[in-house]
This record gives sequence, structure tokens and C-alpha cells, in this order.
Amino acid sequence: MGIPAGSIPADLRALLVLCAASWLGRPPIFGFGRAPSSVYPHSHRRTLTAALAPPHSHRRNLIAESSFRTTCCGSSCRYGDHMSTPHTSAVPSASPGASQSAPIASSTGIVVDGLARSFGDVHAVRDVSFTAPAGAVTALIGPNGSGKTTLMLMLASLLRPDAGSIRVAGADPVANPAAVRAMLGWMPDVLGSWDALTVRSALITTGRLYRMSPTTAAARAHELITLVGLSDLANRPTRVLSRGQKQKLSLARSLVHDPQVLLLDEPASGLDPLARADLQVLVRRLAAEGKTILVSSHVLAELDEMADTAVYVDAGVTASAERIAESKTSVRMWRIRSADPAQLQSALAKLGISSDRVTVNRGEVSVPVGGEADAASLLTKLVKAGVAVSSFAPAVGELEHTFLDLNRTTSDGTTSDGTTKGATR
Repeated sequence: MGIPAGSIPADLRALLVLCAASWLGRPPIFGFGRAPSSVYPHSHRRTLTAALAPPHSHRRNLIAESSFRTTCCGSSCRYGDHMSTPHTSAVPSASPGASQSAPIASSTGIVVDGLARSFGDVHAVRDVSFTAPAGAVTALIGPNGSGKTTLMLMLASLLRPDAGSIRVAGADPVANPAAVRAMLGWMPDVLGSWDALTVRSALITTGRLYRMSPTTAAARAHELITLVGLSDLANRPTRVLSRGQKQKLSLARSLVHDPQVLLLDEPASGLDPLARADLQVLVRRLAAEGKTILVSSHVLAELDEMADTAVYVDAGVTASAERIAESKTSVRMWRIRSADPAQLQSALAKLGISSDRVTVNRGEVSVPVGGEADAASLLTKLVKAGVAVSSFAPAVGELEHTFLDLNRTTSDGTTSDGTTKGATR
């Protein structure tokens, strides 16, 4: 006889699923896809389904993360030496005959070619191709609705593409999702957490979902709590965490199994300035260790501080290398500060830069300059003219300038390269 689903709190249901799965000798399934009939004996399946399945309101948060983690490994995860033996027969195949082999060791990073995905007549991703190399931080940049989230879900093996190919550290997330999940850490833009669990318990539970032994999971949880700066909150329930603190917990959860590849979606959202600086240092350190890191964020100034390269997406299409190269030479504003602002403006006028092209704000002068070479030439001329230049820098960072240039539209709806906005280019 089943237990009424409404009588068990959602957080306890999640833990009961994990305990019941351990008791039955199978990894838990949180409703993502359909488990083979061999996962649970028939006499137990109906009871578990009725009593333990999360209600629909909680399922959205648990499905994407818990299912990603509970079906992550076709063999032991990378972190720790004392993993529990996995049950590969319980991992549903993405396609008939798909291999559930061990993770494929590779340093190729992420390779995407001609990727497309539609939802009915909505073409979320039209034609995306890029490479995110290992040992580097790659920024994923695009306006709202450009297809970044859909792309992330496909990379994480949680959404099947309609066309194109993906390789994550050499593995195909469609043909071999278990291998990809074993090598990939995913930090979504919104953390779905178990409110009743403490920070420490949440990380230990995540480690157990990755088939770590209790001892290894506890040790890893302690390491990560210290790493992300949550030591003072380690034994507090996750429901008391602020937005920024939940971001730290989400990052720690993505690192539990020491993945080769990291997908970070708005990782700095809600963080205070000190925590943002710490995040940049951590991300750079992880890249230096050889990990592949793909970061999606709208805070382009911060991405400028940590990214080695960038992928620009608009209307589901990646910008071409030619368009990106063109944007680097397009005119942008440069800010100049001098100990004598009047002398600076006089020198600019003598160099042929008229006053109507110059903007003065709080003692800082902004002038339009076309590319790095022109900027270097202008600075040299000002110094030779005797101007005491104390600051000379672009008004916006490289990533923001490129993004704005690629998305600049004219009154007829075309981009700066003459194509219709959203068209393949």
C-alpha cells in the first residue's frame, strides 16, 4: 500500500529516494526519463512512485540537477579512492544500443559543430559552432533569448539536439551521456536545493549521488565548504542562505566530483564584490589546472577579468570569426585623464579631433578611436605634445565592445554587417 505523497515533505522525499535506492542496490532516479523495469522490483515500484516522487512544483528544480547527478557515472567518478561500485544497468541509455562505457580521458575540451534545437516553431538554437579548449576560460555571451540556456542544457546532456554534434572531453552527450556527466560539473543559474538540509549535508548528499562512499563524500564536502567560504554556515539549513551564499553552494556542488569540464551559468549573480573577486581567482586557478570552463554571464566587465576567449551567440547563431575580427577595429570610445584637462582638450583639437566628438565627464575626456593601433598612436602624440596623461583606457572592456558592435542595429533592423538581425551569419 502506498503512502500518500502529500504527507511527506519534499526534502524528506529526496532523502528517502536516496535511502531506498541504496537499500535496493540501485542508483536513484528522480523522474528524468524512465528507469528500466529492472531498477526496482515490481512490488516496490508503485510504493516508491506514490510515496517518494516529488510533486510537480518541486520536480523542476530536482529533475535537472538530481537526475544529472544520479545518472552521472557509467563507472566510478573521478574524485576519491573509495567510491561505491556503480550499477551501470540502471543508467537509462540515450538511444538504443548506446554505450555506457567509462569516461573518456581527453584534453580536447568542448567541441560544438552545427548545433540546432527547436521547440515547435521556436528555433532556440539555429546554428552554433565553437571550441572551448581545455586549460582555458571561455565566455558564452549573448542577449536574453539568444539560446544560451538551451545550449547549456544540450552540453549537459539534459536536452537532445535536433542537428549537429557535441563532444565534451571527447565524449558524445547523446550517445554516451553517462560518460559526459561523470566528467562535467554544471552550475545552473538558479540553485535547486533541499531547504531542510544543512550546507554540509547537501554537499555530502551530492557526493553520495555521485556514488562516493560516505567517508569520501564527507571529506570532499569539508574541502569545498572551506574553498567557497561557507565554513560559518556549514551546519545551517540551506533555506537561510542569501542569494550569493546559495551561489557559493551551487558552485561547490558542481565541483564535488572534481570534473574535467565546468559549465557555469551566471556564477557571480548575487555575490558581493569580495566574493566576486574570489570567484575570479578560483576560476582562473581551475583553468590553470587544465579544466575546461565555459562561463555564461551578462556582467561582461567581470568576464573580461577571467575569460581567455569568447563565443558570441545571437538568435541562436554564433558570430563568425570574421565579424569578431572586424569589431576589434571598429571605432570605440577611449577615456583619457590628465593633470591638466584644458591642455588635454587643446592638444586633441590640434590633432584634428573636434570638440563635438569629445565628451567631458567629471574631468575625464572621452574620444572616439578606431582600434588598438590608433589608440597607441594617439597616446604617443599626446605625450610628445607635453600632455601629462594619467589614465588612458577603453571606455568599455573588449568583450562588451564586441558584443555591442555585433548587436548594433540600424533603423531597418539590420546589423552593422548588413545582415538581418537573427539571420545566419
